[in-house]
Amino acid sequence: MPQYFFRISHGRFAGASDQGSEFESREAAWAEMTKVSGNLLGSIARSLKQDAEWQMELIDESKKPVFRIRLIAESLG
Repeated sequence: MPQYFFRISHGRFAGASDQGSEFESREAAWAEMTKVSGNLLGSIARSLKQDAEWQMELIDESKKPVFRIRLIAESLG
């Protein structure tokens, strides 16, 4: 099974997990990513500053992004 890694970016911070996870399919990888990001988003949204972005990516063994979830706070006026 292919191995995947989570990478989170928030402002100037960016980091990827050192330990990979194996999933039976892309759908299983997506399901886990949405579960993990869902658990984190409440606390992230409460501390998100204006004009900031938070994102989580699932990257493959070659460090190529497979999926990305982004939370963007935009000041429109």
